[in-house]
Amino acid sequence: MPPPRLTSAMTDSSLHARRARRRPCRVARTLRGPSYGAPVWLFDLDNTLHNASRAIFPAINAGMTQYIIDALGVSRDEANHLRTSYTHRYGATLLGLTRHHPIDPHDFLKVVHTFDDLHGMLHAERGLARTLAALPGRKIVLTNGPEDYAHAVLAALGIERLFERVIAIEGMRSRSHWRAKPDCAMLRGTLRRAGVALADAILIEDTRSHLKRYRRLGIRTVWITGHLPAHLPATGRPHYVDRRIRSLKSLKPGLQSGRSK
Repeated sequence: MPPPRLTSAMTDSSLHARRARRRPCRVARTLRGPSYGAPVWLFDLDNTLHNASRAIFPAINAGMTQYIIDALGVSRDEANHLRTSYTHRYGATLLGLTRHHPIDPHDFLKVVHTFDDLHGMLHAERGLARTLAALPGRKIVLTNGPEDYAHAVLAALGIERLFERVIAIEGMRSRSHWRAKPDCAMLRGTLRRAGVALADAILIEDTRSHLKRYRRLGIRTVWITGHLPAHLPATGRPHYVDRRIRSLKSLKPGLQSGRSK
């Protein structure tokens, strides 16, 4: 795929951000910090705690494309190109839009993540609350989605009370720069502020590129495949995945020590 066609010049700060993204997440013993012993479960939201591929993701993608058309005055093909290119390049469409175009990021997040029938669009595993409640240790949601949307989804699923906090894209910002998964510096800082030692963290994600980058920090990784769309691979277990599961019911406390199949 060719690089995205930009409508404004890149700033010095965005060039610096590009160089930083090219550097791999470096392993350093000092990143682990003190271990609290109990696991800290870091749950992605969409396609991890619920099946977003069925209704939510198509609606979000359509909303993003339409927002780009309206805000930038481009064709639908160009808007789709920018949306997908920025996601692949930066981890989230929002990051590309804020770096290259004069948009209001808060308005963008609100518009494309607001749904009249959120309850009807959500699909999750039966017994989800019981499954999560049975896991020992702290539980945190770590999502590239916005905070209001994340809380609305958790409330609709009846599991909001099970999480001590939600770390959404607004909470990943560094000074004036928007950041998102799989940014390594962002994760280190975010977990430091939450009092989470990397050695205790277990990341449950559907996105393999996030797991691959963060595994180098010493975080244990769980790849959940039960909600992946049909065109994405869901078999095998890459070396950076400690465990592959289809259902959250397969999560076991024993993951906190050793490598599972």
